[in-house]
Amino acid sequence: MAAWWGTRSNVSSRLRLEVEAMRATFGNTFRMVVPQSGFLYWEGTVEVNLATLKSPDHSLKIVYPNEYPNRPAEAYVLRPRIYSEKHQYEDGQLCLFNPKDGEQYGWNPSRSTAVTVAGWAVQWLYAYYTWRATGEWPGIEERVRSDTPLPRRRR
Repeated sequence: MAAWWGTRSNVSSRLRLEVEAMRATFGNTFRMVVPQSGFLYWEGTVEVNLATLKSPDHSLKIVYPNEYPNRPAEAYVLRPRIYSEKHQYEDGQLCLFNPKDGEQYGWNPSRSTAVTVAGWAVQWLYAYYTWRATGEWPGIEERVRSDTPLPRRRR
């Protein structure tokens, strides 16, 4: 089975759309990395504009899973090292939306792109720092019991 993005010599139309959308939205902020093996991903540095931060720069990685676009791209904060008991999986992946909310409010394979995930990751950073400052995660959260463990992500 061929990769969703095609091959180095025959790139899929979906990947062409992804590259165009990322360039139109973020300019040169993100660069695409095509490893010899493993997952295709974007890596870039965004500025979180908060006076309380020592350094506003945050390096993000947006990874395309093999099942893309039927499964959303995954977002990680590479630097600075961030850990949150809320809205982050054990492997560091950011929890950006609730799949129970459906395609209107979450990932939509026909409309969502890496731009969607990168935008959500930037919003996540602001929510994270708000939570650290106030103890409250902004926005609507799904109510779960406090003794329910976070799901484990496998690669």
